[in-house]
Amino acid sequence: MKKDFVMPIAVLTIICIVITALLAITNSFTEPVIIEGAAARAEAARTEVIPEAEGFELVEIEGLPDTVTEVYGTTNDCGYIFMITAKGYGGDMNLICGIDEEGNIIAVDTLSHNETKGMGSKTAEEPFKSQFIGKDKDLDGVDAITGATISSKAYIGAIKDAFAAFEMVKGVE
Repeated sequence: MKKDFVMPIAVLTIICIVITALLAITNSFTEPVIIEGAAARAEAARTEVIPEAEGFELVEIEGLPDTVTEVYGTTNDCGYIFMITAKGYGGDMNLICGIDEEGNIIAVDTLSHNETKGMGSKTAEEPFKSQFIGKDKDLDGVDAITGATISSKAYIGAIKDAFAAFEMVKGVE
């Protein structure tokens, strides 16, 4: 009885412990590489939105809109980067918005989204994204996508939140 019942449990337990140890060792080697890669992708996204920036500094400020997750100022005072997470139709949309010192959008981009292919996903494509370039906080002339109203209005609302954060950052300096 002991052989039929206890031995398989003991063997499975040992296998689980060995596999867990191997996964922990693998994670200890890959985690720094993953963190470094994520930092490089984030820096590349910031540089893509404000190409004339010489560098970026994280701006610590309290009371930002809930959708604005991070704010970066450029080291050569050419604008600000706003990292935004908005709730679209299909889930979270991670956006990045660059606003110059005068309060005009330099560029916007979608870092990730789960919107419906062919409809809500159009918010991550042209010509939707390019309609924001040069706009101020009023966003005059920015239109939602027909058939993807929830996604596009969430995107537009997120950009408005970036402008609210911009006003807060400008008020601090």
